[in-house]
Amino acid sequence: MKKFDKDRLLLGLAGPVLALVVAFLLTSVVLLLSGLSAIEPYELMFQQLEFTDIQVLIINQTGIYYLAALAVAVGFRMNLFNIGVDGQYRLAVMLAAVVGAAVDLPGPLHILLIVLVAMFVGAMWAGIAGILKTTRGVSEVVSTIMLNAIATSLIAWMILPANLGQQPPGSNQLNTGEIPESGWFPGLQLDGGEIYGFTFVAFALGIVYWFTLNRTRFGFDLRATGASQSAAQASGVDAKRMVLTAMLISGAVAGLAGMPMLLGQTHTYSLSFPVGVGFVGITIALLGRNNPVGILFASLLVAFLDKTAEGLDLAGYPKEIALIMQGLIVIAVVVSYELVRQYGLRRQQQKVGEELAAQARKNKEVAAA
Repeated sequence: MKKFDKDRLLLGLAGPVLALVVAFLLTSVVLLLSGLSAIEPYELMFQQLEFTDIQVLIINQTGIYYLAALAVAVGFRMNLFNIGVDGQYRLAVMLAAVVGAAVDLPGPLHILLIVLVAMFVGAMWAGIAGILKTTRGVSEVVSTIMLNAIATSLIAWMILPANLGQQPPGSNQLNTGEIPESGWFPGLQLDGGEIYGFTFVAFALGIVYWFTLNRTRFGFDLRATGASQSAAQASGVDAKRMVLTAMLISGAVAGLAGMPMLLGQTHTYSLSFPVGVGFVGITIALLGRNNPVGILFASLLVAFLDKTAEGLDLAGYPKEIALIMQGLIVIAVVVSYELVRQYGLRRQQQKVGEELAAQARKNKEVAAA
């Protein structure tokens, strides 16, 4: 049994490690073809880790990516491809910012209200795709892509001063108004800046995610439905209800992805708020294999690439190197995981064959005696 667990662990690590190695090599080839050094950019990126402000930026970005990846991972465990995390996150953070700026409550209640609004909006927006899938059989891939576009247009309309937005005097930037200080989430102040307080909440949610999936009946039903809806249905699980529930939970977690920055830095929503976070979350969930620890390291890696690449311009290297590497990671992950899966099947078949052969020899020895 221990040997099997060891093999499973090695196979689990082989996929992401192979993907990273391939992505690194292919990025180096792109650099060489561009007439640039294939090593110096990586050296420059690692050198920036010496600066505490870069460290703080990486940690803060890791928390944001971690939440987005957890939202994607919940869908993946149900065999659902929630591409709409980005729209769910942006719509949720905007409406949460509107509510947060409109009320004035004692600190903990104010923060709790903002968080609950974000979760509710994210869940409801993802729930539309869940309802369409369970009632009409519409693919969640198609519906969530369309909902992303609708969310973008809806946000652009709602943030107009005639609706829910504001335009500060002397500025062309629109926002939702500033949240009172009672709605700010306190962080950890360091020499290089402040680590968002909600970042630690994000990491704690990883523990909740693991416990729920692996130590509760609901988590078992969710994983069973993701593996085979027909088998889950035969064992008494309402597959359609589980699909809808998974989409609601995925959307609720997606709604939290904007909380670290909203509650810890900007205290308002504007059109300059980060976009594409949900799509990065897909990459991270794939690389982390939907495991909370794997997702944490993948989030840290992507955040490292994002924040250290910004300093490459000063050395004459395009900061898009990080984007190229992220794209290559996605491609390499798909290919490497399939290769590892096929190797694992062959390895398992080989072990079964060896066990059967050993049992046959033993039976022959017993018969001969």
